[in-house]
Amino acid sequence: MAVPSTKPAVVALGGGHGLSASLRALRHVSDRLTAVVTVADDGGSSGRLREELGVLPPGDLRMALAALTDDSDWGRTWSAVLQHRFTTSGPLDNHAVGNLLIAALWELLGDSVSGLDWVGKLLGARGRVLPMAAVPLVVEADVRCGDDSCTVVGQVNVAKASGRIERLRLRPENPPACGEAVTALHEADWVVLGPGSWYSSVLVHLLVPQLAAALHDTAARRCVTLNLSPDAETSGLTAVDLLDALHDHAPDLRIDAVLADPSAVEDVTATEAAARRMGARLVMRQVAQGDGTARHDALRLGAAYRDVFEGVLGDVGRG
Repeated sequence: MAVPSTKPAVVALGGGHGLSASLRALRHVSDRLTAVVTVADDGGSSGRLREELGVLPPGDLRMALAALTDDSDWGRTWSAVLQHRFTTSGPLDNHAVGNLLIAALWELLGDSVSGLDWVGKLLGARGRVLPMAAVPLVVEADVRCGDDSCTVVGQVNVAKASGRIERLRLRPENPPACGEAVTALHEADWVVLGPGSWYSSVLVHLLVPQLAAALHDTAARRCVTLNLSPDAETSGLTAVDLLDALHDHAPDLRIDAVLADPSAVEDVTATEAAARRMGARLVMRQVAQGDGTARHDALRLGAAYRDVFEGVLGDVGRG
């Protein structure tokens, strides 16, 4: 008889490279992981499959599965297969093998969650990957450039929008959440939001009503992980701006910890105040790789999450 795990049940929300970074770190902290992934991608291989087959965009789901792959010859090989992209002069160009595999399982099984679970079994994934919604989504953003504002449609366009994003919306407006994702949030000990494209991958989770309700109602504690550096959609924004954007989109959401690398915090006092407005403590840890690039180090980030989860909270040099 298997001994139940005593490690925390953790749900990580996000998409793309940011979610992959948190999942690679969380693997060092818990064996009870669930990734809840955005399904609004409309570019590249995912966008083409979404348009042609009418399925959820599989790319961010594929990346999350690859991040959870078992660290063995079997797992590493299948992870490489999953991530492999074709380079041709024909219609397969830039399609990721994993996207095609996931789409094929969805077509065969008629169920998005079962299809992802089967890929997880193939990979020996240390956790489960779920879509945040049961239908493909379209992201819209109100963007201000100087005195003018416009509406930008589509995740790819929002992610590279020039100007400050003021408000997000989804189409359909009240999409059905993935039921298993809602259950995972209710059963979690910790929920991790970010890092990742702040608006198009992280905050969009707050716009799915059932998911947002579960995030508010769960007894789990909540940790926000800030990005290491701005991307196109957050160019010119500070750590305080990112936290304020989260608070604006979910003013009643209580956060327990905000985790940040010291290099990403321009004003410690102001960032601490922004965290306190949501009920959180600012936890500063060196979580970036030591090569000067804006990439998270899995071991450093994992150690920081362990500190947060175990209550060893404090600034760099303390705790």
